[in-house]
Amino acid sequence: MIILMGYVHLNPSDVNEFTADVQSVVTSTRAEKGCLFYAFTTEDARAGRMLTVQRWQDQESLSAHVERHESAPFLNKWGNRMKMDILKYDITNERSFME
Repeated sequence: MIILMGYVHLNPSDVNEFTADVQSVVTSTRAEKGCLFYAFTTEDARAGRMLTVQRWQDQESLSAHVERHESAPFLNKWGNRMKMDILKYDITNERSFME
């Protein structure tokens, strides 16, 4: 399993537009093969900081997501307008929090 977690940094004036654009891809992304969890939320609108947490079945599923033609318009629009501080983790021992 792959977990992505971290921040997207934007110009604070872009937060509302970014939120609307990212929400338009959330539903389709969650339906993708291998997507186990996918979320973006506003961490600090005044600072332009968004938090993302994603869980993917494997690297192949994550790569397919990034390469999807539906992702291109979003990445083309926001690629130069955002700074990503997102880390990728390989998970091999998933278990319940209370164990």
